[in-house]
Amino acid sequence: MAKYTTESIRTVALVGHTGSGKTTLAEALLAGAGALPAAGSVERGNTVCDFDPLEKEYRHSLNSAIVNFAWKGTHIHLIDTPGSPDFMGQAIGALAAVETAVIVINAETGVQLATDRMLKWAAKRNLCRMVVINRIDAENADLPAMLAKIRQAIGKECLPINLPAKAGTDVVDCFFNPEGEADFSSVAEAHSALVDQVVEVDEKLMEKYLEQGEIAPEELHAPFERALREGHLIPVCFASARNGAGVEALLDVFAKLAPNATEGNAPPFLKGEGAEAQEFFAVPGAKAHVLAHVFKVVIDPFVGKVGIFRVHQGTLTPNSQLFIGSGKRPFKAGHLFTVQGKDYVETDALVPGDIGAVTKVEEIEFDCVLHDSHDEDHIHLRPLEFPVPMYGIAVETKKKGDEQRLFEVLHKLEMEDPCFKLERHATTNETVIRGLGELHMRAKLAKMLQQYKMELSVKPPKIPYRETVTRVAEGHSRHKKQTGGAGQFGEVFLRVEPLPRGKGYEFVDKVKGGVIPNVFIPAVEKGVRMALDSGVIAGYPVHDIRVTVYDGKHHAVDSKEVAFVSAGRKAVIDAFAKAGAIVLEPIVNVEIIAPDRFMGDLTNDLSGKRGHVTGTDSAGGELTTIKGLAPLSELSDYQTRLKSVTGGQGSYSIDFSHYAPVPGHTQAQLVSKHKQPVEEEQ
Repeated sequence: MAKYTTESIRTVALVGHTGSGKTTLAEALLAGAGALPAAGSVERGNTVCDFDPLEKEYRHSLNSAIVNFAWKGTHIHLIDTPGSPDFMGQAIGALAAVETAVIVINAETGVQLATDRMLKWAAKRNLCRMVVINRIDAENADLPAMLAKIRQAIGKECLPINLPAKAGTDVVDCFFNPEGEADFSSVAEAHSALVDQVVEVDEKLMEKYLEQGEIAPEELHAPFERALREGHLIPVCFASARNGAGVEALLDVFAKLAPNATEGNAPPFLKGEGAEAQEFFAVPGAKAHVLAHVFKVVIDPFVGKVGIFRVHQGTLTPNSQLFIGSGKRPFKAGHLFTVQGKDYVETDALVPGDIGAVTKVEEIEFDCVLHDSHDEDHIHLRPLEFPVPMYGIAVETKKKGDEQRLFEVLHKLEMEDPCFKLERHATTNETVIRGLGELHMRAKLAKMLQQYKMELSVKPPKIPYRETVTRVAEGHSRHKKQTGGAGQFGEVFLRVEPLPRGKGYEFVDKVKGGVIPNVFIPAVEKGVRMALDSGVIAGYPVHDIRVTVYDGKHHAVDSKEVAFVSAGRKAVIDAFAKAGAIVLEPIVNVEIIAPDRFMGDLTNDLSGKRGHVTGTDSAGGELTTIKGLAPLSELSDYQTRLKSVTGGQGSYSIDFSHYAPVPGHTQAQLVSKHKQPVEEEQ
């Protein structure tokens, strides 16, 4: 039997920039709720959430961590997420599991890179949002100015629900309490502003408020939840995880005001596949069919594969028969667990709103849906939007014979991290791993060495250039070979034409009259794909092209598949020579956050890398955000360059934008290095 009902469960993710104190705050909340005898510290390496050896070494979070605790009749599942832009994938994944995103902001540094991004991602997922200004006891904290900057950066819907008191050693409630003394501002004014904002979503309540001048707190609960759901209110809480100020008040906010699964915005599920998929919302009923979404996968060296999921509908009990996605064979969830940092605690039931785990189910994958009826075979959560991993390194094993094991280990890392990708480039004979930045890759290499005892050699990968055409052209090839016995014959006429950027590849069959029998059309396409995949002018895959086969010839005896493969490949190469072929390079969005005084140096530096600035904005405090576009090939050493220019005070992130033609001299160099492969004798 479940210990808590859905109505008494709260799910919360702590998100925000690295250094805002999320892990320390999570520790303080656990201790304040009595789940820990005393709070640990990041410096001592004994926190519940940063339990990974690498996290203890780096002294900041690399993975999301789940904990749970009880407070005043409620059960709170809390996810502590990494704040570094390099580990953003873990934070975004956590948003699929919660009703409320709590953005933690350092009182000294304000709104930073990850803060702004997580706010936007949370808004896209339609989550209720709260802000916690942490470290209010810091000597350099100007709290009135910080609150003003947050309202300017995020919006006027950010209103304080409590205010610092007693020189940052306590807080005073402003929602339930219309009076009190605060270190700055007025409790009465803050209370009135909150009530004014909340009653705006309920016309009848607003009329009553205008008539009476005051509303009882119990009458404000439903409109408060609605204001949260609609983004009409983003409560701001003050706290210091170090001295405990505001920690109990924050626990009360979670218990009294944070939405449960029946009150928050239900996550969007899709039923069906592709364009035919229909959106629907899970009903958080304990007796309904089970729907649970796997938002995190862990490969635990002791437990094995762990799938961590949020229950959206129905009740799970031990030995439940569950299906994974559209899988036809169920698995038996022999044991169910709740998660407490690195520990998995067995439980006898999980209800809607709960976060739980199953172990040793190899078929479970990140983002899959668990369900107990074939009626839900084609149900999946609307996909999360993750940044595209663009920072890559080419790797190879130092120890001979480890090649197969290397791929096994890399696949395990790929299962755990939606922003870590493995690529094998046949044309360059490189194994490339991609992530969100240098720190991301460094952490993966360290984990491979520490956990899997695998040492790798690394080098910069070759840039993933592409080829395309700029105009329509026709190509022709006749493959004819006679060697004494049965010969080979196939003739192909085709046309190539450019497609808009990002459209990929299309193959169109317009052959009429059976001049190329239908049985050989796949062979023609195979030959075309061979040429396009290996590149035509510079050895890079061809994109954004339509190939139309419209004529040809065959021989009743000598025509064979191999002949049309060869003819298709040579015909498309022939067309390329006339189609204004060009090489494309990846262009990335660059977002840099650094102190204001470095803005001139950084914008000039970006221009020197064939980039250009698209905008600048204040990032709070004395920080500036610089946004721009630049070729990926120019940014291979940008981490080092940025560190040099800003003295280690800058951070940046990149994500893919589009492909664009390379400069003429670059194309000439790339083409000159390429040798067209010699066709093997058949």
